[in-house]
Amino acid sequence: MRRRVTLGLAALRATGLAALVLLLWNPTAARVEARGAQPLVLLDASLSMAGGSHGGRWHEALDSARALAGGGVIWRFGERVAGFDTTPPMDGASRLAPALDAAAARGGPVTVVSDGAISDRADIPPDLARAARIVVLPRAPFFDAFVAAVDGPRRVAAGDTVRLTVSYGTAGRRDAGSGMRDASLAVTVDHRRLASRVVPLPDSGVVSTDLTLPASRIPHPGWTALEVGLEGVSDSEPRDDARLFVLEVSPQPSVVLLASPPDWETRFLARTLEDVARVPVRTFVEAEPGGNRWRDATTLESRAAGDVARAAAGAALVIEAGDPATFKRFSPKGAVLIWPGTRRLDGDWYVQPSTTGLSPLAGALAGVVWDSLPPATSVAELPPDSSTTVALVARLARRGAPRPVVTLSQSAGARRATIAAGGLYRWAFRGGASGDAYRALVAGLVDWLLAEGAASAERFLPVAYEVPNGLSSVWKWTGSGEPRNVVVSLTADGGQRVDTLRFDAGGRAELRLPPEVYRYAAADGGGTERGVLAVETYSDEWRPAASVLASQVGSPSGRLTGVGLRDRWWLFVVAIAAFAAEWAWRRRAGLP
Repeated sequence: MRRRVTLGLAALRATGLAALVLLLWNPTAARVEARGAQPLVLLDASLSMAGGSHGGRWHEALDSARALAGGGVIWRFGERVAGFDTTPPMDGASRLAPALDAAAARGGPVTVVSDGAISDRADIPPDLARAARIVVLPRAPFFDAFVAAVDGPRRVAAGDTVRLTVSYGTAGRRDAGSGMRDASLAVTVDHRRLASRVVPLPDSGVVSTDLTLPASRIPHPGWTALEVGLEGVSDSEPRDDARLFVLEVSPQPSVVLLASPPDWETRFLARTLEDVARVPVRTFVEAEPGGNRWRDATTLESRAAGDVARAAAGAALVIEAGDPATFKRFSPKGAVLIWPGTRRLDGDWYVQPSTTGLSPLAGALAGVVWDSLPPATSVAELPPDSSTTVALVARLARRGAPRPVVTLSQSAGARRATIAAGGLYRWAFRGGASGDAYRALVAGLVDWLLAEGAASAERFLPVAYEVPNGLSSVWKWTGSGEPRNVVVSLTADGGQRVDTLRFDAGGRAELRLPPEVYRYAAADGGGTERGVLAVETYSDEWRPAASVLASQVGSPSGRLTGVGLRDRWWLFVVAIAAFAAEWAWRRRAGLP
C-alpha cells in the first residue's frame, strides 16, 4: 500500500526549491563593512595655521593630530597633499578636497584638524564631508590691514610715468580706542622711497587707488621689484602689509603702435607686443578721422598730435595699423611695420609660407602647422615690388593664385614690413597652437625689424612675476619644438641656487621657492632668458577668514557594501539540508 505525501515532506521540498531559486536569482543586500585600514588624520598645514595675533594654532593642532591618530597615519594638506612632518606650515592655500579624495581611496576612518578656513569647501563631495570627523581650531579674532594687489605696466621707458593701481583694505575688528583711520601707501625699492601718499583706511573690505611716479626715479635700469606697502598701521599681522611688483625699465629703443581706428586687430597686437617685446611698448589710438585726436591707449588721456609725432620719431619701431592716410604726417626714423586696414578683399584666405625663397622669418615660423590655422578674413592688394621678400602668402578658399600677405624690405639701413591680411587676431583668440603661431609671427617680425633681436626669444617664462608666499611658481614653455627640461640659475641676496624646470606635455613647470627676490637666467648661459621673479612674504592665508567648517563626529568608520545571497554560506546549507531531510523521510516512509 503506497503512503501519501505528508505536509512535512511538502514543506521540505518547498524550502529546498526556494533556496535554489534564491541562489539562482542572487539578490543583493546592503550591510556596513568595517574598514581595516589604520585611522588617518588630515592636518591643515596652510600658513593660516601659523598666522594671527598669537602665532596661530599650529602647536595645538600638532598635539591634537597625534592624539587623534593614535599611532595611525597623519597627512599634511594645503596647496598639496604631503606626508607628515613637524616643520611649520608652508602652504599658501587651504585645499581640503584633494586630501579627502586621496583618503577615500585609501580607506579607513578619517579625521580633519583645521582652523576651518578652507578655500574649496564647494568642491568637497557631500558624502566625504559627512563621513569625516572634523576638529576645528579657529583662530582668535584680530585686526589686519593689508595690500591685496598691485597692477601696472610691465615695461616702461626711462622717460615714462609709472602708474600703479593698488588695492588695499582691512579685515577684522579694530580696537575702539585706536582712532586709526589713515595710513601711508609707499613705493620703495632697495629701502629707498620713490613715492607715497596718505590714504583712508576702509572700515572693512578692499578699495583701490592710483600711485604715479616717474620711471627716472627707479635707481637702476632693467628688471626691478618695487615694494608697495602700507605704513603707519597698527595691525596684528604685518606680513601682508606689502606686495611686490616686478617691472622692467628700458632705455630706447622702444616700440610705438599707432592705431587709427583701433579694432580687435590692434588690441590683440598690442597685447602680444607687450608679451614678446623686450623693449617698452607705447600705444596711441585715434578713433575719430583726421589724425588730430590721439589718446594714450593705457590711460585714455588726450595726446597732442605733436607729442605722438615726437614719440614716433624717437622710436626704433613704429607700427602703423589702420588707414594709411592718417600716418602721412609722421616721419619715423627707425623700422616700420605697416598693417593697412583699407581696400581689402573679403573672403576666407588661408595663409601659408611663400615658396619663392627663404625669408628671414622661416626659422621663427618653422614649427607652425599652417593647415590648422583659422583663415584670414580679408587681404589688401599690395603693389608688386621686386625689392621685397615675401614671407607669407594666402589663397582664397585654398584655391587660386597666392597673394602676398607678409612682405619684408630694407632700404638705406631702415627695415620695413607689411602685413596685408586682416583677421589674424583670431589666431590669438583661439589660443593653443593658433595662439603660438600668432605669437611666433609677431615675435619674428619684431626681431627682424629691430635687428638687435629685441623680441622675446626665450624658451621659457614665468606665468606670473610675483608669487604669493607658500605657492609654487609656474613657468611656461615658449620656445619652438617640444618642451624639454631646462636648468635655471636663481640668484638672490641669500646666495645662488640651481634648479631644473621639468615641463610637462602642456609646456608647464612648477618650482617651489622660499620668499625672496630672484634674478633668474638659463644655467647654460646660451639663452636670452633673464628676468626677476619675486616670491612674496604676502599670502591670502595671513588675512582673517571666516571658518567654513564646523566640528562634527562624522559617520561610522564602516562603509556600506552590497552582498549577494550566494556570498552567504548558510543558504547553501539550508538547500542541502532540506533536500537531504526530504530524501531520508521518503526512504523511511517507503515513498519513491
